[in-house]
Amino acid sequence: MSLAPVDREQLDIGTPLPWSLFDPQQNPILARGEVIRNPEHLLAILERSPCRDSSEDAAPDPEPLVEGNWGDDETPPDTDQTGETSFPFEEMRLKVGDRLQLQPPHHLSTERFIVKLVGYVTNTSLLVTAPYVNGLRLPLLGNEKIVLRAFTAQNAFAFSGVINKICKLPFDYLHLSFPTEIRGAVVRKAPRVNTRIIATIANVSRDDASQNAPGIVANISASGARVDARQKLGEVGDDLKLFFRIHLHDIATYLSTDAVIRSLFVDDPAAGGESSLIHHGLEFKDLQPNEGMILKSFIYQQMIERPGALI
Repeated sequence: MSLAPVDREQLDIGTPLPWSLFDPQQNPILARGEVIRNPEHLLAILERSPCRDSSEDAAPDPEPLVEGNWGDDETPPDTDQTGETSFPFEEMRLKVGDRLQLQPPHHLSTERFIVKLVGYVTNTSLLVTAPYVNGLRLPLLGNEKIVLRAFTAQNAFAFSGVINKICKLPFDYLHLSFPTEIRGAVVRKAPRVNTRIIATIANVSRDDASQNAPGIVANISASGARVDARQKLGEVGDDLKLFFRIHLHDIATYLSTDAVIRSLFVDDPAAGGESSLIHHGLEFKDLQPNEGMILKSFIYQQMIERPGALI
């Protein structure tokens, strides 16, 4: 990891972080997408000399086409090599009040915003609430092109549209052109999302594992996770106990799950040294029904709010 210092001017209160923050020793401070809550929180972060991984700028994670990897003036292509296919509008099964993700033109913002479906008239118009940032309506203009995404339990959909009209009464909402080309892909049976969750891990298979070890849950699904650590947490086949916290609809939820190590690998085995992270592929064991439901709800929430995190 190559760290670059983060200045005070790069940090805004109440705005999701565009990258993860670390201290100079590479200990995580805040994950990408999290929010600095207030001035006191900001001061506490600045006291730790925050840094970011500069490689995120040089080599951003590739995004599948269904997640909107299109130019501002492009529509979804007719063919691709990602397993995506065309879908009719009805296949999305949208209902009034459903959450959609709106990507504005790049010149306006690189963020993506959650909007709600107000209604639609088939082959005429699609109505969605206007996106807001920091309490202000995003300054979209008529005739600008946007990309919308929708997720169901089985598929992820994306389509482009044009803003036909911006309405302010009785509330802010947008009249969009009715989608004519909808691209979609089947989401895997156990969808996996990138995360940056601090965890404590105990190896319960070894008598000499008297202390818990720290690690980072780098990605997670309802059936397993990848945990990165500076030390090897065990051997393939060892049983582990994971303790970590997730935020589900702004409520902190603590989980304690059993897992088994299925794989071990290092990004650059030739590099070695203390700076190399060891990646552990884990499979969850004996999940309680409520734990499985919490994990699935968390993953679905991430798919809606951070679709770029879907692997």
